[in-house]
Amino acid sequence: MTEVHSGRSAVLFDRDGVLNVDTGYLHRPQEWVWIDGAPETIASVKKRGQLAIVVTNQSGIARGYYDETHLHALHAWVNDDLEHRTGVRIDAFYHCPYLPDAPVAAFAHPDHPDRKPNPGMLLRAIADHGLDPASCLMIGDKDSDMQAAAAAGVTGKLFRGGDLSHMLRD
Repeated sequence: MTEVHSGRSAVLFDRDGVLNVDTGYLHRPQEWVWIDGAPETIASVKKRGQLAIVVTNQSGIARGYYDETHLHALHAWVNDDLEHRTGVRIDAFYHCPYLPDAPVAAFAHPDHPDRKPNPGMLLRAIADHGLDPASCLMIGDKDSDMQAAAAAGVTGKLFRGGDLSHMLRD
């Protein structure tokens, strides 16, 4: 018998290069620059009744450039800024700080299940929020994002730059 999903729908976003300009190991609010159309895209997702969830590799933690406290503070600021701009908030942030041969030993892992292209973060989001993978979309800017989406049973769309709001028009 085929499993029937009646879960919720979400758009899962990679962060750097999709929601914000990728400046490399971003962890300070003053360095955040929204990608064109990103706040409006998130607002559109929320208006349609979908969840907006971020799934992001954050190897800067494993490299010792910043810690998880900085990351959580940045994500809180992102939500405050987004709410100020659009009246909505991102529903959840998932991050993977693990990296093979990480300088910070606590985050060294040869192939962590959460590190994209592995689907761990997406699978946790699906489980945590009762999502139907078949009704979800992952927007990312790297092949590893698309591989993670496929492995989680989620449709993936590759963002190649420009205005993010165009991703939902297709």
